[in-house]
Amino acid sequence: MTIRLVAMDLDDTLLRDDWTISPRVILAIQKAIAQGVKMTIATGRMTISARPYVEQLGLDIPVITYHGAMIQQVLSGDILFRCVIPSALATEIVEDVASRGVHAQIYLKDRVITPELNAWSDEYARIASVRIEEANLSTLLSQEPDGVEKILLMGEESVLDQLAPLLRHSYGEKVHITKSKPCFLEITHSLVNKGVALAALAKHLGIERSEVMAIGDSFNDIEMIIYAGLGVAMGNARQEIQDRADIVTASNEEDGVAEAIERYVLEDCNEEDGHKRILTK
Repeated sequence: MTIRLVAMDLDDTLLRDDWTISPRVILAIQKAIAQGVKMTIATGRMTISARPYVEQLGLDIPVITYHGAMIQQVLSGDILFRCVIPSALATEIVEDVASRGVHAQIYLKDRVITPELNAWSDEYARIASVRIEEANLSTLLSQEPDGVEKILLMGEESVLDQLAPLLRHSYGEKVHITKSKPCFLEITHSLVNKGVALAALAKHLGIERSEVMAIGDSFNDIEMIIYAGLGVAMGNARQEIQDRADIVTASNEEDGVAEAIERYVLEDCNEEDGHKRILTK
């Protein structure tokens, strides 16, 4: 199997728990790029939040942000694809969740807006290194002609787990609902997910599905892990994610991304008998 394109999730995958990239991972990515392999990021984060890592790694192809709602050449700003939640629908959803007492944030290009700054928004700003604006979401959305890339709901996992099926019942055919972290419930347009975006990017680059490797750890990575010719789950991923992957690598604290790249991109190897293997150092 020859891998020509690698897509990597950011949080808890490419990034260690302190939101840095280990030297070993950086070296593996740089070696792959030097060999002509296309390397990209596929994240639920907004583009401005992903940009520092794109620059650090020297990635020169479009990246997937907002769980696939946007594919953008970060350094030039050129947008290859954008699919938003219409403003009227976004308004309906944010008013619905507000009535349930759940914290919501909307994402409009490189802006994050919430009706009230609180501990949840403070935590997100710390993780993503972005500034969060405070505004009336219904008023703001009434003035926005297109729509928003995503809506993020934050709360205790038990609360979000109860809320998710209710939202799917009400809006399931109109939006895609997924988890990126236990306390993050993410809502995008129904046509949007990382798998769809990765397929579109591969087609744009003239790369076959069998030549794609996708690496992730969470529920919002499942579609791209399934799409890829080689789907890789991190060792720190939940069992449900590992079960959907072809390969399970080491954790984000143990250079799992580097381990997968070193074995399946930088070295010639074949998966034994087509069965899932756990990579070892």
